[in-house]
Amino acid sequence: MQWKDAIYRAWSFVWHMLSAWNTTGEGIHSPNLFYIVRLLLRDENNYYCFADIERRREILLSDTRVLNVTDYGSQGSPEGRLVQRRVCDIARTHLESPRVGQVLFRLLVHMRHDQDRPLELIELGTSLGITTAYMASAHSGNHVLTFEGSRAVAQMACQQWRALRLENIQCVEGRIEDTLFKHARAEIDMAFVDANHTFEATMRYADWLLPQLAERGVLIIDDIHYSREMAQAWTQLKADPRVTTSMDLYHIGLLFVDPHYLKRHYKIRI
Repeated sequence: MQWKDAIYRAWSFVWHMLSAWNTTGEGIHSPNLFYIVRLLLRDENNYYCFADIERRREILLSDTRVLNVTDYGSQGSPEGRLVQRRVCDIARTHLESPRVGQVLFRLLVHMRHDQDRPLELIELGTSLGITTAYMASAHSGNHVLTFEGSRAVAQMACQQWRALRLENIQCVEGRIEDTLFKHARAEIDMAFVDANHTFEATMRYADWLLPQLAERGVLIIDDIHYSREMAQAWTQLKADPRVTTSMDLYHIGLLFVDPHYLKRHYKIRI
């Protein structure tokens, strides 16, 4: 099955590059969405925190210590099982690329400036905390609530945040299916889903998160072309009547719920 998924990902990447026509914002009628595409996704500036976060990534990639990781499996088994994994292997296979983390950072800087208030952010799947760090660094007044299944991995992530002096992150440990629904927020401004990469889990998370989003909020799904079932989840989510506009950036998908936006779908290269 793994080789079939690898072939699918290669094919979907080629198709995305050939069919993603909207690269600079032309054809986007909403000024806010145009700004997001033109100035945020195309912004190549290196912001103050990028180098520090990427240094933490390099440290993790060279860390050969072994962690006892609780693995709940693709079906989210309630019991889980302990497996031994090196920190460097987790970093190599589970951390988001710098490009994705920096897109989230820029988007949050824009959202904070646009709304001029602390933002409520949720992340499903902390891993070693690098993407969390990008989210938290956008503004110290924002609050990041991140969920991680394995205690050992969560503790390693906390070490990275302490080194970066980030104090606006709260990490919830345990199986996400057990913990997420106990930590509801009145309104969520951004939710980033990078947890159980199956159709059922992705749809379950989205069904809970979409009603919690603020009017200008955005739900971001990771690895929407990771497999055929993730692509199926993405297809259903962008057609969801609660979603007004969607953006396919290949590695991630953005779902907006602002009722002022037109029902549109954009494919964009980053």
